[in-house]
Amino acid sequence: MAMATRTLGFVLPTSLSSQPSFDRRGGGFRVSVIRCSTSPLTFPTSGVVEKPWTSYNARLVLEDGSIWPAKSFGAPGTRIAELVFNTSLTGYQEILTDPSYAGQFVLMTNPQIGNTGVNPDDEESGQCFLTGLVIRNLSISTSNWRCTKTLADYLTERNIMGVYDLDTRAITRRLREDGSLIGVLTTEQSKTDDELLQMSRSWDIVGIDLISDVSCKSPYEWVDKTNPEWDFNTNSRDGKSYKVIAYDFGIKQNILRRLSSYGCQITVVPSTWPASEALKMNPDGILFSNGPGDPSAVPYAVETVKELLGKVPVYGICMGHQLLGQALGGKTFKMKFGHHGGNHPVRNNRTGQVEISAQNHNYAVDPASLPGGVEVTHVNLNDGSCAGLSFPAMNVMSLQYHPEASPGPHDSDNAFREFIELMKRSKQSS
Repeated sequence: MAMATRTLGFVLPTSLSSQPSFDRRGGGFRVSVIRCSTSPLTFPTSGVVEKPWTSYNARLVLEDGSIWPAKSFGAPGTRIAELVFNTSLTGYQEILTDPSYAGQFVLMTNPQIGNTGVNPDDEESGQCFLTGLVIRNLSISTSNWRCTKTLADYLTERNIMGVYDLDTRAITRRLREDGSLIGVLTTEQSKTDDELLQMSRSWDIVGIDLISDVSCKSPYEWVDKTNPEWDFNTNSRDGKSYKVIAYDFGIKQNILRRLSSYGCQITVVPSTWPASEALKMNPDGILFSNGPGDPSAVPYAVETVKELLGKVPVYGICMGHQLLGQALGGKTFKMKFGHHGGNHPVRNNRTGQVEISAQNHNYAVDPASLPGGVEVTHVNLNDGSCAGLSFPAMNVMSLQYHPEASPGPHDSDNAFREFIELMKRSKQSS
């Protein structure tokens, strides 16, 4: 029976430890013996050996009872929010800093996130407003000339939870079938699954005023334009200046940059700014911005919009569109899972052209509830929902989606030029 020599973790037969090899110098064969230590491999008797991989140290528990083990890469703790999915392939930093995501976990359907890191130029506000980020794969390295830090470091510094290594495809299908779900993210092992499930079922995002927490607290002037390196669509600008009051319901900075690039002098005011004070500033037009949550939960904003209708040209984007719909006498409703992404096709009913748009909303205007004279100018081709309104009698225009393209395509940037034309015509007729 062949003897065996012990090696590190393996058993090496004697027939392999003593192998004949041809000796070119002597013209014959010689035997080479490989000697291995017979001492067993030893490990430290005290202390912890660090694993070269991250363990499953987090959980996502949804109100439907499903539990998704995950790995944490952001801030620790426990958070509760509504879970929505976003189909954008790029632009996760703009999404992280979009105030419209307040009260929500964002699940990215693109499986690889973090490749480009983060940088100070791509932020849409001064902080992150979403509650947590859910992704499939976290990039182990960054590759972008503008990168200043990793996504994990960025989230940790801003106290935002991030988890990865979940089956985001399966979760997305669940959200599409059952609708948006309330969930709990946690890294606390002391909390049981039942406790987390009860937390998810005891909270609701409907009817909560989320705008007050994301709006500015006092008026300020906006002066920054789009960086010339990134500017586009500079045609059809008449070079004249228009004074615009922008109501901040959670406004994205690129909306302000695009308006400024079109020649507007902008004053941003809080969501509670009285209509009478806005009119005293003698604006050429008023913008009602995007923002988070349920438009029915902010009746004070609807009343402000009503008071301004017919007094000055107005332009609503996203939440501003929904508030205009209510102010005009229409109704809004919560969608099954909303629109979140940079690839939504929209038809312009006036021109017949199709725009690929960036969208982020969970509520929509019911076109059947709108009074006569209000025109549905744009329709989402995925589900036929109302994506734009016009009421020429009161110089009103609005879009449910984001024309500022941050992130997203540039197809809808002409909407800013249309707002300029609306203000121009109003000034000429007055």
